[in-house]
Amino acid sequence: MAFVLFLSVFLIAACGLVYELIAGALASYLLGDSVLQFSTVIGTYLFAMGVGSWLSRYLTRQLVARFITIELMVGLLGGFSSTLLFFAFAHTAGFRPLLYGLVLAIGVLVGLEIPLLMRILRERYQLRELVANVLTFDYLGALGASLVFPLFLVPRLGLVRGAMLFGLINALVALWSTWLFRSHLPQPLVQRAASALVVLALGAGLAFGERITDTADAALYSDDVILARTTPYQRIVLTHWKDDYRLYLNGHLQFSSRDEYRYHEALVHPGLASVALPRRALVLGGGDGLAVREILRYPTIESVTLVDLDPEMTRLFSTHPLLVQLNGGSLKDRRVRVVNADAFPWLEANRDTFDFIAADFPDPNNYSLGKLYTTAFYRLLKRALAAGGAASVQSTSPMFARQSFWCIHETLKAAGFRTYPYHAYVPSFGEWGYVLATHGNWQPPQRLPRGLRFLTVQNVASLFEFPPDLAPVPAAPNRLFDQVLVRTYDREWREIVR
Repeated sequence: MAFVLFLSVFLIAACGLVYELIAGALASYLLGDSVLQFSTVIGTYLFAMGVGSWLSRYLTRQLVARFITIELMVGLLGGFSSTLLFFAFAHTAGFRPLLYGLVLAIGVLVGLEIPLLMRILRERYQLRELVANVLTFDYLGALGASLVFPLFLVPRLGLVRGAMLFGLINALVALWSTWLFRSHLPQPLVQRAASALVVLALGAGLAFGERITDTADAALYSDDVILARTTPYQRIVLTHWKDDYRLYLNGHLQFSSRDEYRYHEALVHPGLASVALPRRALVLGGGDGLAVREILRYPTIESVTLVDLDPEMTRLFSTHPLLVQLNGGSLKDRRVRVVNADAFPWLEANRDTFDFIAADFPDPNNYSLGKLYTTAFYRLLKRALAAGGAASVQSTSPMFARQSFWCIHETLKAAGFRTYPYHAYVPSFGEWGYVLATHGNWQPPQRLPRGLRFLTVQNVASLFEFPPDLAPVPAAPNRLFDQVLVRTYDREWREIVR
């Protein structure tokens, strides 16, 4: 009996933390700025738990029945929380109010659980023993949830089915409590029937969770979703309409197959074509293999190292027939070595040098990505760049995020590079920016590889000309411990959305 009771505490604590992590992760996926989202979600949740603990003093009668009711409410709200939030994001303007409303409601209910359970158990245990055991299993449950969430829940089940599973666990705790405490229940059959209904509802949600996720994705994207994966790092979605395939990471467009050649030709060739006899190349990010495809056009290239954080991303673009066709099978080329690692520590440990480096990271919409746009990171990049080499950095839009673009430029300058900012028009994105970084002077290339669809020797120089509405604006360098770029980027893109 004692083991089952304290197992209940363990599971209750695990469920509570999982709902908190799911809310924070989902808000980060859909809204960006993971530090802000997790901070506000965790703060709101802890505040709500405190409110729930305070309110527990007013529950004085039928404690077991109320505990079971609270468990069922937590299971329903927590289990269906990610489903509700996905659909709210797709169909309403009320995502944020619903997010914090759910966090508050779940937090208050979770805050009620442990005080109620302790009061129910106090007849069986001495206070000292009771408090010690309950708090021990409560903290162990939190530890278990923090390990299960990134290692199993997100990669195997995703946010929708993961929430359903833990909601089901809450409902099962309620169900077995109707037997554990049956002598304290005036109508145990009523509580069992209610618990069984909630278990069935959440079990059905878990069984059909994949279909719910597909429906949620279909609501978020205007085109047909033909592939979707949730990894510990991101949500990967591929859509299709007519001859256009589009890749989204955490809801943000990464490329359209109709015009990605413009983006990737501009990223690679102004720098690489200017390097005499390039042999070794490095791509940071760019797990889709499209930048690697462009690099492999050069016959002198002997090796390309691709460093991308997400193994599922590089696996998909190495094995999926459609994606392999898009990148020309670049990731299966014998000259290409794929490394799945965080680019920052990898570059810090690296001692090789490269004739060309392409930094093809997603935009700096959170601090985890923002560190890859700092002076600290670019100094490591400079160390890895061979004399006479060139590095090209994806630098967001100089039209829609003008100060962010020039912030990246200033950051590369502060790291000791000679910098040459440029831009290209990509229909899916509009005007898009890059910065070419070298150790010394750079001259436009005199030759380009065959088969390019966008760049010519004649139009490369025009990419480096900026009209008045894209001209430089004051911007401070982005530093590791003061990431002004992330705040600037968030402000500029929010102004566009308005």
